[in-house]
Amino acid sequence: MIPTTRRGRVGAIAAAVTCSLALAACGGGSDDDAATGAPTKLGKTEGQVSILAWPGYVEDGSNDPDADWVTSFEEETGCKVTSKVYGTSDEAFNLAKSGDYDVVAASGDLTLRMIAAKAAAEVNTDLVPNYEKVFDFLKDQEWNTVDGKNYGVPHGYGANLLMYNADVVKDEPTSWDVVFDKSSQYKGKVTAYDSPIYIADAAMYLMSTQPELKIENPYALDEKQLAAAVDLLKGQRTNVGEYWSDYLKEASAFKTGDSVVGTTWQVIANTIDQDNVKVTVPKEGVTGWNDTWMIAAKAKNPNCAYKWLDHIEDPKTNAQATEYFGESPNSEEACEFASEGFCETYHAGDKAYSDKIWYWRTPIAECLDGRTDVECTDYSDWTKAWTEIKG
Repeated sequence: MIPTTRRGRVGAIAAAVTCSLALAACGGGSDDDAATGAPTKLGKTEGQVSILAWPGYVEDGSNDPDADWVTSFEEETGCKVTSKVYGTSDEAFNLAKSGDYDVVAASGDLTLRMIAAKAAAEVNTDLVPNYEKVFDFLKDQEWNTVDGKNYGVPHGYGANLLMYNADVVKDEPTSWDVVFDKSSQYKGKVTAYDSPIYIADAAMYLMSTQPELKIENPYALDEKQLAAAVDLLKGQRTNVGEYWSDYLKEASAFKTGDSVVGTTWQVIANTIDQDNVKVTVPKEGVTGWNDTWMIAAKAKNPNCAYKWLDHIEDPKTNAQATEYFGESPNSEEACEFASEGFCETYHAGDKAYSDKIWYWRTPIAECLDGRTDVECTDYSDWTKAWTEIKG
């Protein structure tokens, strides 16, 4: 049975924002390394802003003439946009620390790492007028709010789906077993997301198939539970043809038939746009993301950064961006600008549906499921395990 709530305990946050948060480099820093306090007012815009984001989040019409919310921003603010796309949160974490970016679009497995590494600035949401319109259940979440301080504003939310080639996978899969226990049927043509956070997908599957492990939250795994997930993923490894992080490469692999089944995002299916390539939500549920737009602690263009945050929160812009990517927009007003039926399809504003998604978050030693009699594995443990899995 799939639990009805997917949120960990707020009390775990204090433990998250420490040096034990694994990959964040702690100690030896100067005052300049500290996350900046939130401003009380904005100054003159700098004329430019540099953005690090998932594919499809910062579009200027060059990839698709119908997808452009950058041009209007530049015209309205005078802030020229430069952007870089990343494929995984690990990649973004390393890039964000460079100091080259003002704004970062971050999933929950990145946000707390940035805060712990003092790479994210506290955000004054009063300086983001459109924030007021965002669904309440997306605000003040444990992956973007620490000690009552906001470190960004919500973008949208979505799910990691199962994609398959119906010409090869004849019957619509109803379970993730097609990429785990039954993956040998498609040896060499199974694909999986290339990131330690994918361990959570295996843990979610084990919640249903091996209840004796007593996994209650796929991001809260003790050593025994992590070992079980690793064993499952090692078994899958022999059948995986390619791990993907570049969404265009996964789209290409499905187009050519090199991959026929695996985890995906809706935007990838949209990019492929073939009748034989389909997506589904298996019975065990899905992991997913609830992304946050963050401002870098050392942002060179903080005023333009704030203007971008407000622009992407604008209902019309947010509708464009989330529909292009394939995720729910972040406000009821955004649905007024979305295509007919889009918000219903993506369950926009449906808190009960949102609560059923296991949103990405950073594994920490203090168990997110509330257990106090055992120490859970943290992100560094997951990173080591992922290296071991891939060999």
